[in-house]
Amino acid sequence: MAAARIRKDTGRATMAKVAFLGLGVMGYPMAGHLKTKGGHEVTVYNRTAAKADQWVKQYGGSSARTPQEAARGQDFVMACVGNDNNLREVMLGPDGAFHGMQKGTVLVDHTTASAEIARELYAAAKTGGFDFLDAPVSGGQAGAENGVLTVMCGGDAAVFGRAEPVIAAYARACNLMGEAGAGQLAKMVNQICIAGLVQGLSEGLHFAMKAGLDIEKLVATISKGAAQSWQMENRYKTMTEGQFSFGFAVDWMRKDLGICLAEARNNGARLPVAALVDQFYSQVQAMGGNRWDTSSLIALLNR
Repeated sequence: MAAARIRKDTGRATMAKVAFLGLGVMGYPMAGHLKTKGGHEVTVYNRTAAKADQWVKQYGGSSARTPQEAARGQDFVMACVGNDNNLREVMLGPDGAFHGMQKGTVLVDHTTASAEIARELYAAAKTGGFDFLDAPVSGGQAGAENGVLTVMCGGDAAVFGRAEPVIAAYARACNLMGEAGAGQLAKMVNQICIAGLVQGLSEGLHFAMKAGLDIEKLVATISKGAAQSWQMENRYKTMTEGQFSFGFAVDWMRKDLGICLAEARNNGARLPVAALVDQFYSQVQAMGGNRWDTSSLIALLNR
């Protein structure tokens, strides 16, 4: 089985045969970077075949009609689907990728899912003679499109070493966090931090608007101090203008926070702010904001 290695002359991975399963707002550009930036031979699968056909027309490569077909004969199989149930179907279902992968294949799952399913798939992969990394990402749609995602991995160090040069096609940072499931746990921490931060930013901007402050001058000032954050610098303007069509959708954030809260019940962690913000997001959904981005928490305060 061929494995990706770093070429000393270019710093890039040598060509590998790669399948990418799931061409949503994240997966579509990620698979594109594998082809154009990574130079890999890429086969794609998407539940809606027309999306896969569109990807092939744009980038080249090939498409497959089932995950099993896409995974057959590949060095690496990447996936980015919706949730635990989608992941089980795509991997373990009748036409799942696990039925097509050969010994030595590395499966890299970029889905944000539970640590439980990551451990389940890791064990199933070992039984099948191939390898598995849980590797959720952060950086949103813009990060995927620009190839600058942060990737948090769980699994075996040797397997991570083989996969990292391939992941580098769409990642700015990629780190092994620990054993199977650790990548998903790290992503949960990421979402917990974001939830509290966006709520605080929403309240601060709402207060500033009520107080009649000049928002541009305010942000230009406080963003140079301890209140600085990516969310502030990239979302303050659209938040104050009531525009919420940028980045990660409320529906997906609620899915992720549900995973965080379930894991907290298992490990005894206390997440009072995350639980409260999850309730706030449910109110955004009730306002019709299911597909609004996560910065839409301010809409609850401004209504």
